[in-house]
Amino acid sequence: MEEKNIQVPAEAENEAVDMQEQLSLSQIRREKLAAFAEAGKNPYEITKFNPKHKSEYIHQKESLIGKKTVVAGRLVSKRVMGKASFGHILDSEGQLQIYVKIDEVGAEAYDDWKKYDIGDIVGVEGKVFVTHKGEVSVSATKIVLLSKSLWPLPEKWHGLKDNDMRYRQRYVDLIANPSVKDTFVKRSKIISTIRRRLEKNGFIEVETPILNTIAGGANARPFITHHNTLDIDMYMRIAPELYLKRLIVGGFDKVFEIGRLFRNEGMDIKHNPEFTTMELYQAYADLDDMADLTEDLFDAIRKELNLGEVISYQGTEINLATPWKRITMLEAVKEYAGVDFTNLNDEQAVAEATRLGVELDKGKRTWGNAVYEVFDQFVEEKLIQPTFIYDYPIEVSPLAKRKANDPRLTHRFEFFIYAREMGNAFAELNDPIDQKARFEAQVALRSSGDDEAQMMDEDYVTALEYGMPPTGGIGIGIDRLVMLFTDSFSIRDVLLFPTMKPKK
Repeated sequence: MEEKNIQVPAEAENEAVDMQEQLSLSQIRREKLAAFAEAGKNPYEITKFNPKHKSEYIHQKESLIGKKTVVAGRLVSKRVMGKASFGHILDSEGQLQIYVKIDEVGAEAYDDWKKYDIGDIVGVEGKVFVTHKGEVSVSATKIVLLSKSLWPLPEKWHGLKDNDMRYRQRYVDLIANPSVKDTFVKRSKIISTIRRRLEKNGFIEVETPILNTIAGGANARPFITHHNTLDIDMYMRIAPELYLKRLIVGGFDKVFEIGRLFRNEGMDIKHNPEFTTMELYQAYADLDDMADLTEDLFDAIRKELNLGEVISYQGTEINLATPWKRITMLEAVKEYAGVDFTNLNDEQAVAEATRLGVELDKGKRTWGNAVYEVFDQFVEEKLIQPTFIYDYPIEVSPLAKRKANDPRLTHRFEFFIYAREMGNAFAELNDPIDQKARFEAQVALRSSGDDEAQMMDEDYVTALEYGMPPTGGIGIGIDRLVMLFTDSFSIRDVLLFPTMKPKK
């Protein structure tokens, strides 16, 4: 079976190549590689090539026309016409047409060129010119095979559409769907913008342990591993919070960390077992400071990406103009669910939740849990425009400072966009006695079967006993942030290598 190095009609390209045909084509390519190697032209032996210009630069610089250049990239199209040929190479910035003529490169090199396959990586030396159709191109005086592609690429017109394969073989996805790269370029810009903005405001970036002896800082199910030398189980971190706040105790005023967290939980369009967050803490700051900082970060990001105040996400207009709406959870529940929980006791609150169809597990039939579950099931889905929800119940906020005027509530907010929680902020609990009691309550929940409840962290309590100043803290999910700013439907679209179930 012979693989033809020509562009085929779109209708033929649209037909999916089955695995047997791919294997046959791969075998042909391997035979070509063997022939090149036998002739002393093994492309894998080449250690270096020096491209002078990228495709985008050549397209933009009229002054290069008639000048020599050196380019390199992946061959994505090829049309052989006797003693002259056209093709396109794809580099990190885009596509560039190349023109290969036997009189310019020589008979031997031209014969080799005719054996190149779509997907091969080539280097080209030549002059920049403009074709009669107006396309900026490079006329080759020398062309060399730098790497042999042993598998055929997805069809040019059909592209790689199978999402499972796209996520499993991201390297093919990036080749077949060049627009995908733009998402990850934007992701890098978003993270860099956050770093620059925080550093400008006096924050110091730090690193905290990923392997922990206690799974703390969040209510989540951890991944468990074993340290052979110490002969103890350890946990992949579910949050960096407790270590970062130790640094506030130690005298740092402003710290942040951007890094991976790991939670042994479900997978869907908003969740992946490993994900990236930015978490920061600022001494002597409160919740309003955290809200102001959040708005400032979003403003800086949209400007970096050259976006206006109104962006589109999945067909919905999102208005990022500040200030954003700020409302308490009790106010939100009253507005959207029609129930005022303010003056209800535990029994009345649970009864109202039950009336709405909200079931509370045994051990969680309290005022705070009733308020939170009603909010979760009736309110969150309505928070499309950016909204800060303040004053979370103490039952679901074991690390936040209690409100003096209503001890059932804490100084905590989460902010929502497109009905998704995007970040979580506290006025941090710095009372070691209260903190220990809340840890003990979490331990009791854990003992009763709640494997997402937090563990006791005696050393963290000791740290608080040395004294931690009033502190504001916030964590923002980077992946959901990137989803918003790149209009991506699934978290897998913003993770280069999302977690996938192994193929059998």
